[in-house]
Amino acid sequence: MTLFQKIIDKEIPADIIYEDDISLVFKDINPQAPTHLLIIPKKPIVKVADASEADKELLGHLMWVAGEVAREIGVEDAFRLVINNGAKAGQSVFHLHLHLLSGRSFSWPPG
Repeated sequence: MTLFQKIIDKEIPADIIYEDDISLVFKDINPQAPTHLLIIPKKPIVKVADASEADKELLGHLMWVAGEVAREIGVEDAFRLVINNGAKAGQSVFHLHLHLLSGRSFSWPPG
């Protein structure tokens, strides 16, 4: 069981700022920007490359949630979404998640 599943199951605390039947959004405990939120599906998907065709609606919902939360916290005009897919890409918790980062300037290319 991953750390994120334990957060979904309310076995460990998190600073949750949004929740619906499909997803959960909470503050990252090791923020890389003044605003650093994690958007996760409640369905356990290890990484985005493991999502199936049946997950298309769920994946779209996560993107919608990102925009909705950004509007709610007032960062809708300047945020970055990041998805790390696999350990070599920086994924450390193997439960699909989107990072919503805001509150500082970002360079391009990332990483």
